[in-house]
Amino acid sequence: MTGSDAPVHVVLVHGAGGSSVTWSLVAPVLREHGHPVTAVDNDMRSLRADAAAVREVVEGIVGPVLLVGHSYGGAVITDAGLHERVVGLVYVAAFAPDAGESVSGIVSAYEPALVAEYMTRGPDGEWISRDDADDEAWRALAWDVPAEVRAASEAAGRDTADAAFQQTITDPAWRTRPSWYLVATSDRHLLPEIQRAFVARMGATADEVDTSHAIPHAAPSRVVALIERAVAAVTAG
Repeated sequence: MTGSDAPVHVVLVHGAGGSSVTWSLVAPVLREHGHPVTAVDNDMRSLRADAAAVREVVEGIVGPVLLVGHSYGGAVITDAGLHERVVGLVYVAAFAPDAGESVSGIVSAYEPALVAEYMTRGPDGEWISRDDADDEAWRALAWDVPAEVRAASEAAGRDTADAAFQQTITDPAWRTRPSWYLVATSDRHLLPEIQRAFVARMGATADEVDTSHAIPHAAPSRVVALIERAVAAVTAG
């Protein structure tokens, strides 16, 4: 399917343990501003399967697509973004692996972030939030997320299989697509120094905001602003 005159369609990809609820404060605003939007809900059984699911969504869209990924969702769009209809990538406190890199490999190259204290491993290697430290974890890791949003996120969230973190990227889409990046400067999941390293390596157009890792809920207006900046750039281009 093609559609050269179609508007840029924004496809939102959530992170590990998340769901389309990640974008509950972002997607409605984008739609109000006239942007077509799809929020993907991935199974998170493997990076390969999640990227394939996003490519399937892109395949069903008429016209150009802008992929937006949060956290682990950045690895997904890095893989899925090679689809011919994808015209740009937006990373929101997100992983941007290079060829041969995995999410786990990137994280292990740095000092552990605070989030590691609140996670445990399941029988198949999946990362699971510790129930005994749930309230403490939210206060430490996502203090700026509204309580009602937290409740909705917890209800929709689920575990992520280890393959999502261990599988590597073969051909990163950011090498051939323009990219934008929103750094969370108080992030206790994905260290800000890692995020800035991604920005430098990609040559991404970047902005920074003083929030937790949960930028889409803590500062949705900043996410919308960067997405619209990207839409304007790829439309002009």
